[in-house]
Amino acid sequence: MKIFAILLFALLWLDAGIVSIASIAPITQMVDAIASERVETITMVMPGDSPHTYEPKPSQMKAVSEASLYFAIGVEFEKAWLARFKAQNSSMRVVNLYEGIKRLHMKSHHEHDAKGGEDPHIWTAPRNMIVMAKKVAKALEDIDPEGRKYYEKNLQKYIAQVEALEKRISSILSSLPAGSSFLVFHPSWGYFADEFGLKQVAMETEGKEPSAKELMSLIKRMKKSGARAIVVQPEFSDKSARLLAKELSIPVIAVSPLAYDWQNSLLRVARAIAGREN
Repeated sequence: MKIFAILLFALLWLDAGIVSIASIAPITQMVDAIASERVETITMVMPGDSPHTYEPKPSQMKAVSEASLYFAIGVEFEKAWLARFKAQNSSMRVVNLYEGIKRLHMKSHHEHDAKGGEDPHIWTAPRNMIVMAKKVAKALEDIDPEGRKYYEKNLQKYIAQVEALEKRISSILSSLPAGSSFLVFHPSWGYFADEFGLKQVAMETEGKEPSAKELMSLIKRMKKSGARAIVVQPEFSDKSARLLAKELSIPVIAVSPLAYDWQNSLLRVARAIAGREN
Protein backbone atom coordinates (compact mmCIF):
# COMPACT_ATOMS: atom_id res chain seq x y z
CA MET A 1 0.00 0.00 0.00
CA LYS A 2 2.84 2.38 0.91
CA ILE A 3 4.69 1.64 -2.36
CA PHE A 4 1.48 2.27 -4.31
CA ALA A 5 1.02 5.66 -2.61
CA ILE A 6 4.61 6.65 -3.45
CA LEU A 7 4.19 5.64 -7.10
CA LEU A 8 0.89 7.53 -7.31
CA PHE A 9 2.47 10.68 -5.89
CA ALA A 10 5.38 10.40 -8.34
CA LEU A 11 2.92 10.16 -11.23
CA LEU A 12 1.06 13.24 -9.99
CA TRP A 13 4.33 15.19 -9.85
CA LEU A 14 5.32 14.11 -13.35
CA ASP A 15 1.91 15.17 -14.59
CA ALA A 16 2.25 18.59 -12.95
CA GLY A 17 5.76 19.09 -14.32
CA ILE A 18 6.21 22.35 -12.44
CA VAL A 19 9.61 24.02 -12.33
CA SER A 20 10.21 27.07 -10.13
CA ILE A 21 13.24 29.29 -9.55
CA ALA A 22 14.29 30.72 -6.18
CA SER A 23 16.94 33.42 -5.87
CA ILE A 24 18.48 31.92 -2.71
CA ALA A 25 18.54 28.57 -0.94
CA PRO A 26 16.39 29.57 2.10
CA ILE A 27 13.52 30.24 -0.31
CA THR A 28 14.20 26.94 -2.09
CA GLN A 29 13.89 25.22 1.29
CA MET A 30 10.57 26.99 1.84
CA VAL A 31 9.21 25.92 -1.55
CA ASP A 32 10.44 22.36 -1.00
CA ALA A 33 8.68 22.25 2.38
CA ILE A 34 5.39 23.43 0.90
CA ALA A 35 5.50 21.66 -2.46
CA SER A 36 7.73 18.66 -1.72
CA GLU A 37 8.22 16.46 -4.82
CA ARG A 38 5.34 18.16 -6.63
CA VAL A 39 7.59 21.03 -7.78
CA GLU A 40 11.22 21.06 -8.85
CA THR A 41 12.93 24.22 -7.57
CA ILE A 42 16.24 25.56 -8.88
CA THR A 43 18.38 27.84 -6.70
CA MET A 44 20.22 30.75 -8.29
CA VAL A 45 22.63 31.97 -5.58
CA MET A 46 24.22 29.26 -3.47
CA PRO A 47 26.09 29.72 -0.18
CA GLY A 48 29.56 31.04 -0.95
CA ASP A 49 28.30 33.23 -3.80
CA SER A 50 27.23 36.85 -3.43
CA PRO A 51 23.63 37.83 -4.28
CA HIS A 52 24.93 41.36 -4.88
CA THR A 53 27.05 40.51 -7.94
CA TYR A 54 25.89 37.03 -9.00
CA GLU A 55 25.64 36.08 -12.67
CA PRO A 56 23.57 32.97 -13.60
CA LYS A 57 25.24 29.93 -15.11
CA PRO A 58 24.15 28.57 -18.54
CA SER A 59 22.41 25.63 -16.82
CA GLN A 60 20.40 28.07 -14.71
CA MET A 61 19.42 30.10 -17.75
CA LYS A 62 18.15 26.87 -19.30
CA ALA A 63 16.10 26.22 -16.18
CA VAL A 64 14.62 29.73 -16.44
CA SER A 65 13.36 28.92 -19.94
CA GLU A 66 11.45 25.94 -18.49
CA ALA A 67 10.19 27.55 -15.29
CA SER A 68 6.59 28.43 -14.48
CA LEU A 69 7.39 30.54 -11.39
CA TYR A 70 10.21 32.76 -10.19
CA PHE A 71 10.24 33.64 -6.49
CA ALA A 72 11.96 37.04 -6.17
CA ILE A 73 13.02 38.56 -2.85
CA GLY A 74 14.59 41.85 -3.96
CA VAL A 75 18.29 40.98 -3.82
CA GLU A 76 20.62 43.08 -5.94
CA PHE A 77 21.32 40.68 -8.78
CA GLU A 78 17.59 40.44 -9.55
CA LYS A 79 17.58 44.10 -10.59
CA ALA A 80 19.99 43.29 -13.38
CA TRP A 81 18.61 39.89 -14.39
CA LEU A 82 14.86 39.60 -13.85
CA ALA A 83 14.05 41.57 -17.00
CA ARG A 84 16.32 39.25 -18.99
CA PHE A 85 14.66 36.21 -17.45
CA LYS A 86 11.22 37.51 -18.46
CA ALA A 87 12.47 38.26 -21.97
CA GLN A 88 13.68 34.66 -22.23
CA ASN A 89 10.47 33.18 -20.79
CA SER A 90 7.51 35.54 -21.05
CA SER A 91 5.10 32.95 -19.61
CA MET A 92 7.06 32.63 -16.36
CA ARG A 93 5.27 34.35 -13.48
CA VAL A 94 7.45 36.43 -11.17
CA VAL A 95 6.22 36.36 -7.56
CA ASN A 96 7.61 39.28 -5.54
CA LEU A 97 7.81 37.76 -2.07
CA TYR A 98 9.09 41.00 -0.53
CA GLU A 99 5.88 42.93 -1.22
CA GLY A 100 4.10 43.82 2.00
CA ILE A 101 7.21 43.39 4.14
CA LYS A 102 8.49 46.53 5.86
CA ARG A 103 11.96 47.20 4.51
CA LEU A 104 14.78 48.27 6.80
CA HIS A 105 17.74 50.45 5.87
CA MET A 106 21.39 49.54 6.13
CA LYS A 107 23.30 51.33 8.89
CA SER A 108 27.02 52.02 8.77
CA HIS A 109 29.43 50.89 11.46
CA HIS A 110 30.17 54.44 12.60
CA GLU A 111 26.94 56.35 11.96
CA HIS A 112 24.41 54.47 14.03
CA ASP A 113 21.40 56.49 12.91
CA ALA A 114 22.40 57.11 9.29
CA LYS A 115 20.19 55.52 6.68
CA GLY A 116 21.78 53.71 3.77
CA GLY A 117 20.18 51.68 1.01
CA GLU A 118 17.39 49.19 1.59
CA ASP A 119 18.43 46.02 3.36
CA PRO A 120 17.46 43.03 1.16
CA HIS A 121 18.08 40.31 3.80
CA ILE A 122 14.40 39.95 4.67
CA TRP A 123 14.59 36.17 5.11
CA THR A 124 16.65 36.42 8.33
CA ALA A 125 13.48 37.20 10.33
CA PRO A 126 11.18 34.20 10.96
CA ARG A 127 8.05 36.38 10.87
CA ASN A 128 9.00 37.47 7.32
CA MET A 129 9.40 33.84 6.28
CA ILE A 130 5.83 33.18 7.38
CA VAL A 131 4.59 36.10 5.25
CA MET A 132 6.55 34.83 2.25
CA ALA A 133 5.47 31.21 2.77
CA LYS A 134 1.82 32.23 2.41
CA LYS A 135 2.63 33.92 -0.90
CA VAL A 136 4.52 30.85 -2.10
CA ALA A 137 1.55 28.60 -1.29
CA LYS A 138 -0.87 30.97 -3.04
CA ALA A 139 1.29 31.07 -6.18
CA LEU A 140 1.54 27.28 -6.24
CA GLU A 141 -2.21 26.92 -5.80
CA ASP A 142 -2.83 29.35 -8.67
CA ILE A 143 -0.66 27.39 -11.05
CA ASP A 144 -1.61 23.93 -9.75
CA PRO A 145 -5.20 24.07 -8.38
CA GLU A 146 -5.35 20.28 -7.97
CA GLY A 147 -2.64 20.50 -5.34
CA ARG A 148 -4.37 23.18 -3.25
CA LYS A 149 -5.18 20.99 -0.22
CA TYR A 150 -1.70 19.49 -0.33
CA TYR A 151 -0.03 22.92 -0.37
CA GLU A 152 -2.30 24.26 2.39
CA LYS A 153 -1.55 21.30 4.64
CA ASN A 154 2.20 21.69 4.14
CA LEU A 155 1.95 25.47 4.61
CA GLN A 156 0.33 25.08 8.02
CA LYS A 157 3.00 22.56 9.03
CA TYR A 158 5.73 24.95 7.86
CA ILE A 159 4.23 27.89 9.76
CA ALA A 160 4.10 25.79 12.94
CA GLN A 161 7.79 24.91 12.51
CA VAL A 162 8.76 28.56 12.04
CA GLU A 163 6.72 29.65 15.05
CA ALA A 164 8.48 26.98 17.12
CA LEU A 165 11.80 28.33 15.85
CA GLU A 166 10.83 31.86 16.96
CA LYS A 167 10.10 30.61 20.47
CA ARG A 168 13.36 28.66 20.61
CA ILE A 169 15.41 31.70 19.52
CA SER A 170 13.59 33.92 22.03
CA SER A 171 14.48 31.42 24.74
CA ILE A 172 18.15 31.40 23.74
CA LEU A 173 18.26 35.21 23.81
CA SER A 174 16.19 35.59 26.99
CA SER A 175 19.24 36.17 29.20
CA LEU A 176 20.29 39.26 27.22
CA PRO A 177 19.08 42.77 28.09
CA ALA A 178 16.62 44.27 25.60
CA GLY A 179 18.41 46.21 22.89
CA SER A 180 21.70 44.31 23.27
CA SER A 181 24.23 44.87 20.47
CA PHE A 182 25.88 42.08 18.52
CA LEU A 183 28.80 42.35 16.13
CA VAL A 184 28.84 41.10 12.53
CA PHE A 185 31.16 41.63 9.60
CA HIS A 186 28.58 42.12 6.83
CA PRO A 187 25.20 43.61 7.85
CA SER A 188 23.07 40.60 6.90
CA TRP A 189 21.17 40.20 10.17
CA GLY A 190 19.23 43.46 10.51
CA TYR A 191 15.79 41.84 10.22
CA PHE A 192 16.80 39.18 12.74
CA ALA A 193 17.89 41.94 15.12
CA ASP A 194 14.68 43.89 14.55
CA GLU A 195 12.44 40.91 15.31
CA PHE A 196 14.22 39.94 18.51
CA GLY A 197 14.83 43.42 19.89
CA LEU A 198 18.60 43.54 19.28
CA LYS A 199 21.01 45.95 17.58
CA GLN A 200 23.27 44.76 14.77
CA VAL A 201 26.68 46.47 14.60
CA ALA A 202 28.40 45.83 11.25
CA MET A 203 32.12 46.07 10.61
CA GLU A 204 31.62 46.89 6.94
CA THR A 205 28.89 48.39 4.81
CA GLU A 206 28.61 48.65 1.02
CA GLY A 207 31.80 46.59 0.67
CA LYS A 208 33.97 49.02 2.65
CA GLU A 209 36.02 47.57 5.49
CA PRO A 210 36.55 49.73 8.60
CA SER A 211 39.61 51.94 8.82
CA ALA A 212 42.11 51.59 11.68
CA LYS A 213 40.39 54.48 13.45
CA GLU A 214 36.98 52.88 13.04
CA LEU A 215 38.33 49.55 14.30
CA MET A 216 39.54 51.25 17.48
CA SER A 217 36.11 52.83 17.92
CA LEU A 218 34.45 49.45 17.44
CA ILE A 219 36.76 47.85 20.01
CA LYS A 220 35.81 50.45 22.62
CA ARG A 221 32.12 50.18 21.83
CA MET A 222 32.03 46.39 21.86
CA LYS A 223 33.98 46.17 25.12
CA LYS A 224 31.27 48.29 26.73
CA SER A 225 28.48 46.26 25.14
CA GLY A 226 29.88 42.91 26.23
CA ALA A 227 29.74 41.34 22.76
CA ARG A 228 30.34 37.60 23.02
CA ALA A 229 31.17 36.72 19.39
CA ILE A 230 31.62 38.15 15.90
CA VAL A 231 29.37 36.63 13.25
CA VAL A 232 30.95 36.38 9.81
CA GLN A 233 29.87 34.64 6.64
CA PRO A 234 31.83 32.61 4.05
CA GLU A 235 30.82 35.00 1.26
CA PHE A 236 33.19 37.66 2.65
CA SER A 237 36.75 37.88 4.03
CA ASP A 238 36.99 37.52 7.80
CA LYS A 239 40.49 39.04 8.16
CA SER A 240 39.35 42.25 9.89
CA ALA A 241 36.86 40.32 12.01
CA ARG A 242 39.59 38.05 13.34
CA LEU A 243 41.80 41.02 14.22
CA LEU A 244 38.93 42.57 16.14
CA ALA A 245 38.00 39.27 17.79
CA LYS A 246 41.57 38.89 19.03
CA GLU A 247 41.43 42.33 20.65
CA LEU A 248 38.10 41.53 22.30
CA SER A 249 39.04 37.92 23.19
CA ILE A 250 35.85 36.57 21.63
CA PRO A 251 35.32 33.85 19.00
CA VAL A 252 34.53 34.32 15.31
CA ILE A 253 31.46 32.31 14.28
CA ALA A 254 30.97 31.65 10.55
CA VAL A 255 27.30 31.43 9.52
CA SER A 256 25.92 31.84 6.01
CA PRO A 257 22.53 33.55 5.74
CA LEU A 258 22.28 31.89 2.30
CA ALA A 259 22.28 28.31 3.61
CA TYR A 260 19.45 25.96 2.64
CA ASP A 261 19.04 25.03 6.30
CA TRP A 262 18.23 28.64 7.24
CA GLN A 263 16.60 27.60 10.53
CA ASN A 264 19.90 26.22 11.80
CA SER A 265 21.69 29.38 10.63
CA LEU A 266 19.37 31.54 12.73
CA LEU A 267 19.82 29.26 15.74
CA ARG A 268 23.62 29.47 15.40
CA VAL A 269 23.48 33.26 15.23
CA ALA A 270 21.27 33.36 18.33
CA ARG A 271 23.66 31.06 20.21
CA ALA A 272 26.66 33.17 19.14
CA ILE A 273 24.99 36.37 20.34
CA ALA A 274 24.14 34.72 23.66
CA GLY A 275 27.69 33.33 24.02
CA ARG A 276 26.54 29.75 23.79
CA GLU A 277 28.45 28.73 20.63
CA ASN A 278 32.22 28.86 20.18
